[in-house]
Amino acid sequence: MKKRMIAALLAFTSTVAFAGDHGAPWSYSGATGAEHWGQLSPAYAACSAGSNQSPVNIVDAIHGQLKPLGMHYRAGGQQALNNGHTVQVNFEPGSSLDVDGRAFALKQYHFHAPSENHINGQSFPLEVHLVHADADGRLAVVAVMFKEGEANPALARVWKQMPEHAGDNAQLAKAVSAAALLPASHDYYRFNGSLTTPPCSEGVRWLVMKQPVTASAAQIKAFADVLHEPNNRPLQPINARLIVE
Repeated sequence: MKKRMIAALLAFTSTVAFAGDHGAPWSYSGATGAEHWGQLSPAYAACSAGSNQSPVNIVDAIHGQLKPLGMHYRAGGQQALNNGHTVQVNFEPGSSLDVDGRAFALKQYHFHAPSENHINGQSFPLEVHLVHADADGRLAVVAVMFKEGEANPALARVWKQMPEHAGDNAQLAKAVSAAALLPASHDYYRFNGSLTTPPCSEGVRWLVMKQPVTASAAQIKAFADVLHEPNNRPLQPINARLIVE
């Protein structure tokens, strides 16, 4: 399972129409939309049968003793890719996240509009997922919400060279750091979840920043115009999971 999760992650970073391990195409609407993912391929069974799926509406969080996240990010994001489902920035080795005594290497970050996760019932116009993997293929995702407001300088650096068509990629003029996307406060919610795209593999550590950052209306629209349709998976049941803050 761990090998399949990391294989799915790597496939997502490199293919135009990511279809998981067995090539079944998927989308966000129509016959291959989210409500059908679990039936498109046996490899996607968790999309419908899983009990710890993402995204979720973050409510009723329990106060816990969450340790500060050890974020070690450097300017290693050099390639922007439009894979047909999102725009993402791929990272060279060197940026990492320390959680649970493990080092998770930053592989890529990508965007969803509107947000996939909600916080106390609130949806946001844009969300970024910073996707990390440890040496054993375990995944950890740091999520940051955007609210409409002042233009975001970190987004501007990527948007300036945003690939507009599926399959397009661009070498960024200057490497970017994921640290520039983070809010001033690193307080976060934590829960166990899954990939939000097929194969919807579970066992993903989700770390959602409490504080949103801003993006201008023009920046939000620019991303939406490139994707042509919302790319957010519907909310999934929390079931027996605990959300800790």
